[in-house]
Amino acid sequence: MANEAKHTKINIFSYLKGDKMIWAIAGLLAIFSFIPVYSASSNVAYLYGDGSTFQYLVSHFIHLFLGFAIIYAVHKIPYHYFRGLSILMIPIVILLLLYTLAQGTTIDGANASRWIKIPIINKTFQTSTLASVVLMIYVARYLSKIHSKKVTFKETILPLWLPVGVILALILPANFSTTAIIFAMVLMLVFLGGYPLKYLGIIIASGALFLLLFGLTAKAFPGVFPNRVDTWISRVENFANNEDTEADYQIERAKIAIARGGVVGTGIGKSVQRNFLPQSSSDFIFAIIVEEMGLVGGISVMLAYLFILFRLIIVSTKANTVFGKLLVIGVGLPIIFQALINMAVAVELFPVTGQTLPLISSGGSSIWMTCLALGIVQSVSAKREEIKQQEEIETEEESENPLDVLSEAL
Repeated sequence: MANEAKHTKINIFSYLKGDKMIWAIAGLLAIFSFIPVYSASSNVAYLYGDGSTFQYLVSHFIHLFLGFAIIYAVHKIPYHYFRGLSILMIPIVILLLLYTLAQGTTIDGANASRWIKIPIINKTFQTSTLASVVLMIYVARYLSKIHSKKVTFKETILPLWLPVGVILALILPANFSTTAIIFAMVLMLVFLGGYPLKYLGIIIASGALFLLLFGLTAKAFPGVFPNRVDTWISRVENFANNEDTEADYQIERAKIAIARGGVVGTGIGKSVQRNFLPQSSSDFIFAIIVEEMGLVGGISVMLAYLFILFRLIIVSTKANTVFGKLLVIGVGLPIIFQALINMAVAVELFPVTGQTLPLISSGGSSIWMTCLALGIVQSVSAKREEIKQQEEIETEEESENPLDVLSEAL
């Protein structure tokens, strides 16, 4: 009976290819996320619901279930297919961003230019999260194509920087923080991909100039992008000057929550600041984690993401192609970067950005796109495992006893 159970266990895990540690940490973060989400959702439940947080727990479970289904499905796709898919997806993403930007309405007081509604399930989806993943795959594809080749800046404008510029320009009006993060990640990837440093300076200067022109245009015609530039400027100024604003209110509540947590926390479900902190189940969920689980819980979460980073570096190093190496870094590193920004905002090391904590915060778009990225990483790792197994089989065949081979032949 024990052997049968063991055999079943082996069969179940044999379907999960790729880096086992990434599977494990992602699964642990997902399971762990139910605790802070269930606790932190009470504020939203009382404001917008009937006071029950159970529905938010169910919604979070569905998002995670679909997310891990995405990881499983994507990690079964040979990663070299993503080269062609990225070319096909770029125009689709641009159309989605145009449609999103054209809406110009609001959802619960927030700028709806960030989201589109999915008709069948009546849910919203943040198109910039999909655009980020697709763009990083596309950039990795192009860099692998020009690897070890001498290129001029002029040659890279149309195939590389035009798609990057168009996508960032479409995200910028409604979401400056996401635009800045994607731009930083693209610069990081092209740097690691061996793109000439002298050209990177031109790109950075061009980006800064475009941002300046956009700001001046928005100021001159405030009806086109209402309050966006003023919001960005005020957030940076308030962060630097410690002035009292709504963003500062959020930060102050987050710091109170962290201070109350101490070393071991107040206990699971005993957060007080969840009742006062806006976005406590998404943007500021790290503060609730520290309040309830203390410094121990906060550091444990941070170490989990850093361990994923460690595994990403290993998978990238062992990838058998340049595209595979760049692909892992391109889609994987933004997950860690986003997590660190979320935690930095909670402790006032960074201005409020609205970035969620990957795999922990509530919200479908973030979870699904994080899982899409992890599925791509696992696809690269699975290919390496396949090659390794094939090499082991060939080695065993070559090491067969020559006498046995001769005997079989006779």
